[in-house]
Amino acid sequence: MTHRERMIAFFTGQPVDRVPFLCQWGPWEETHRRWKREGMKNDDDWYAMFGFDSGGADPGVNFGLCPGFEREQLDEEEEHIIFRDEQGVLQRARKDGTSMSEWLDYPVKDRNTWEEHKWRFDPDTPERFPADWSKRIEDIRGFDGIVGVGFYPYGFLSGPRTMMGVERCLIAMAQEPELIEDINATLCDLWYTLLSRLFDEIRIDAIYTWEDMASKNGSLISPAMFRRFLTPYYQKLMGLADERGATIKLVDSDGHMHQLTPLFLEAGLNGIFPYEVQAGNDVPYLLKTHPQLHALGHIDKRAMAKDKAAMEAEIERLRPILGLGRFIPHIDHAIPPDVSWENYQYMVWRWKELIGKAD
Repeated sequence: MTHRERMIAFFTGQPVDRVPFLCQWGPWEETHRRWKREGMKNDDDWYAMFGFDSGGADPGVNFGLCPGFEREQLDEEEEHIIFRDEQGVLQRARKDGTSMSEWLDYPVKDRNTWEEHKWRFDPDTPERFPADWSKRIEDIRGFDGIVGVGFYPYGFLSGPRTMMGVERCLIAMAQEPELIEDINATLCDLWYTLLSRLFDEIRIDAIYTWEDMASKNGSLISPAMFRRFLTPYYQKLMGLADERGATIKLVDSDGHMHQLTPLFLEAGLNGIFPYEVQAGNDVPYLLKTHPQLHALGHIDKRAMAKDKAAMEAEIERLRPILGLGRFIPHIDHAIPPDVSWENYQYMVWRWKELIGKAD
């Protein structure tokens, strides 16, 4: 089977020759530097030398701000820089890239600042489509892999959160619900319009969205809030996907996903990742409880920081989950710098053997 045939069969409940071998995340920058010191010869060997299933094609359409903000450095400290990014978010970041940024300010603070921001989500802005769009159509029509589009960093919680910051967004859901509904209706109209045009011109196999809306203790919002602020918009987009033949509908959300899994399925998605182990996700339970779920991820990255015995134990933990079906194992997030190059290689080769990929 080709990678596309395998993925579509997997997500439609048809037989497959083996489970897909997907690399969803690579190393942190600091991890990459460590691996180079420990003998990784080429910058992309962490991916290229293992024979992961082929990547997909993205049409290159802008589903976000158009135009975005101009990236601008505003200050410099001994170990940090302060800058405004393309989303209009003010950040303080380490120069060596060894930790996440500190987010200092956001462009949307209330109804007035949203109205000032809203024009950037006009679906008819010509620059949303690449200048070589005609050639891209031709190339994609001749491509035999997965064609997918993604809304990162936007979903229907992550969208307003990206503009407002998490605290202000969650408070607005409680105190200014009409503002969040207007933001999400705007995003939904944008994506529905762009997807409709894309479906008319090319084949789309997969739709990816991003939320990151849970901690290790569970969802950031209640089921009632999910059904008010996310469900109707997801159902509209995923309904379009179903009508036009896009069979893979994935959401990326970290944290403990037991409460959110049935809500995303109800909203029309059919796959969730990465089901982090350290957040307490019980993937066998979720697969048995939700027969329409396809779970991806769930290889505990922490095992790679230990020894071969720990990695073997992790492989054996995954084996019966594979037997349940509807599960694609991959590392459950970006790989931290406590993982050696030797251990990473060992784990990937064992993972490859686990799923039965021969080459």
